[in-house]
Amino acid sequence: MSEIRRANIDDFDKIFAIIEDSFPPDEYRDYEEHKRLFEDNKYTLFVIENGDEIKAFITLWVFENFNYIEHFAVSGKYRGEGIGSELLGYLVKNLKGITCLEVEPPDTEIAKRRIGFYERNGFYYNDYKYIQPPFSKDKSSVELKIMTTPNSISADEFENIKSTLYKEVYSV
Repeated sequence: MSEIRRANIDDFDKIFAIIEDSFPPDEYRDYEEHKRLFEDNKYTLFVIENGDEIKAFITLWVFENFNYIEHFAVSGKYRGEGIGSELLGYLVKNLKGITCLEVEPPDTEIAKRRIGFYERNGFYYNDYKYIQPPFSKDKSSVELKIMTTPNSISADEFENIKSTLYKEVYSV
């Protein structure tokens, strides 16, 4: 039976292995930088596990006006089993207000499938221009889009989210 819980620092190596397997290098921090986020009170990780095996995780930033899912991934051997929907649904159901996340533009089949997954799970695609700043000096910026739940957002709401992410998450 799977259990959803808050992650702790002892889970980090397993989580980081899933991050490296699931995201391009420009879309995550290096190991030490990412591990330090456990010290930030706005940042939390949730995992779904079976025994001592982590099946999936979500990293979450909680701000005054919205919540931001920074990373969300299911371990390769558990994809397609509904675990991602279970974890995402649990988290969103227990959060107040707007929750957002970043996705690649719908330029590839995998990006279109990912957007469809989020739409099936209650998120709305917002077609505003958005560039994810580099996570560090040796990484590149990435063109992405913002998806939100429980509804789409106005241009003003988008600008608020963007400026908060740039300041609080990307330090620019």
